[in-house]
Amino acid sequence: MSTISLLTLVLLALMVIVGGRQGWSAFWSLLLNFCCLFFAIVLVSWGLSPLWITLLAGTLILAQTIWLGVSDSFVAGRSFLSSIIVFLVLFGLIILVEHAAHVPGFGVEDTDALEGMSLAIGVSYSQVAVMVAGLCSLGAIAEAAISVAAGMATILDEQLPAKQNSLFQAGLHIGRQIIGTALNTLFFGFFGGFLALFIWFAGLGYPFLTVINDKVFVGEIIIVLVSFIGVLLAVPVTAWLISWRERS
Repeated sequence: MSTISLLTLVLLALMVIVGGRQGWSAFWSLLLNFCCLFFAIVLVSWGLSPLWITLLAGTLILAQTIWLGVSDSFVAGRSFLSSIIVFLVLFGLIILVEHAAHVPGFGVEDTDALEGMSLAIGVSYSQVAVMVAGLCSLGAIAEAAISVAAGMATILDEQLPAKQNSLFQAGLHIGRQIIGTALNTLFFGFFGGFLALFIWFAGLGYPFLTVINDKVFVGEIIIVLVSFIGVLLAVPVTAWLISWRERS
């Protein structure tokens, strides 16, 4: 048995033990999301527009993540709708930022890995950069939306506040509790994934200004910052959506 297979079985066992039936559904959500990403890559390699594929794949991934990962239909419905709204806003922002930053493609650090490979594959690297940033933000958006929606659903079940403004403020209060953790999770995920690159920068004596202007580094920082913005937008959007729906 390979290491990957063993770790997958351990993950499945823990998800079922801790989450029960919902953990089993969440595991299938992971598998379906993997398949969705795989087919998205295949479709882009066939020449389809990465932008349209991003919108389609992003919608499917959010639907699978939320509806298979949340048992409460009220929480799932509101989380999904708010996640779609935030995703569409971020998608437009990502297009503008990637165009202004001029970071698509490969950096100097990728030269050795690309030697002997053909780059004439007929795919727009700028659109691929938009696709990468958009898909990387999905998990953060869904997590923030679900957390706020679940907290507000508990408040509604207990029938604490009845007014729209107080319910909205309660949603913002819940969101503030999870923002710090979510942002730190994104930051340390980025830092851990690029630790080898940081060591490489330090070992070669890169000046600070060279590091912060490096193509690879800037491209990843854009993804992290976009995910940050997604988390921050998901909180008020979800809170407003639930409070508005309850008022109407």
